[in-house]
Amino acid sequence: MLYPISHYRMVHNREAPPDRTRLYGNGETMNSIITHYYPIFETYQGLRDQLMEILGDEDLGYRPTAQNPSLGELCREIGEVEQAYIESFRTFRLDFSYRNQQPGMASSVALLSAWYAALDRELRTAIESLSEDDFSKRQIDRGHFSLPPQIQLEVYKEALHIFYGKASVYLRALGKTAPSVGKTS
Repeated sequence: MLYPISHYRMVHNREAPPDRTRLYGNGETMNSIITHYYPIFETYQGLRDQLMEILGDEDLGYRPTAQNPSLGELCREIGEVEQAYIESFRTFRLDFSYRNQQPGMASSVALLSAWYAALDRELRTAIESLSEDDFSKRQIDRGHFSLPPQIQLEVYKEALHIFYGKASVYLRALGKTAPSVGKTS
C-alpha cells in the first residue's frame, strides 16, 4: 500500500520531500517503493535510533523477570529479524535462522546502533535493487505461504511495531519515556 502525501505530512509534520523519481547514475529510475513508501517506512526505523539515544549500556541488562530476555537481547533479536527480511528481499525466501554472534552486542548501545545503521543501509539497498516487475510479479516464500515484496516490507514494519511495544514495557519499568513517530531529534 502506498501512502499519500497527506499521510507523509501527518507523520512528519512537514511537507513531503521533492519527487524522488529520478535517475540513478546508471540511467535506471528508482522503483515505486523507494520513491513513494520508503521515506515513510524510514520513520518507523527511526524510532529504534531514538530508542538507542535514550538508553545506556546499563539499561540493556534490564529484564522485567528472570524468564524475560534482557532489553539488550530484545534489541539484538530485532536486528536478527531485520537481517532475515533483508535476505528475503535478496533471495525471495524468508529464513529466521540467522543469529548475531558478536560478543557484547546485547550489552552495548554503540554496537547495536552501528549494527542497526548497517542493517538499514543493507535493507534499503536490497529494496532499491528490486525492479517494478519484482514488486508486481514475484513472491517471497515464507514457508507455508508467500507474499509480494511490498507486503513483505509491510510485515517487517509490523515486526518493528511489535518490538516497540515490547520495548515500551521495559522503558516504562526503567522510568524512561518511549520515542514516538513524528518526533524530531
